[in-house]
Amino acid sequence: RIVHEPARLSILTFLASSPGASAGFTELKEALGMSSGNLSVQLKNLEEAGYLTISKSFRGAKPYTEASVTSKGEAALTGYIARMESMIAVLKAKLGS
Repeated sequence: RIVHEPARLSILTFLASSPGASAGFTELKEALGMSSGNLSVQLKNLEEAGYLTISKSFRGAKPYTEASVTSKGEAALTGYIARMESMIAVLKAKLGS
């Protein structure tokens, strides 16, 4: 259920396909077209589920927030994709596609 929500699915997919399975807050915000508030809420939900970690640091004098997918998050995303593929296969078979 956590992964199914479109914003969280987008975040996990983006991070899992990024080098090092991580990205900065601004990169995520721009790439996914999300507001700062919505992204913050969704990142917190994913962090509370154990699907990603959030680290805060400074780059020069500017604060930097980075999100990284955990192994639990990768497993949840992989499981979600497998379930969706299975459902699509059943639907295709039923529709004769």
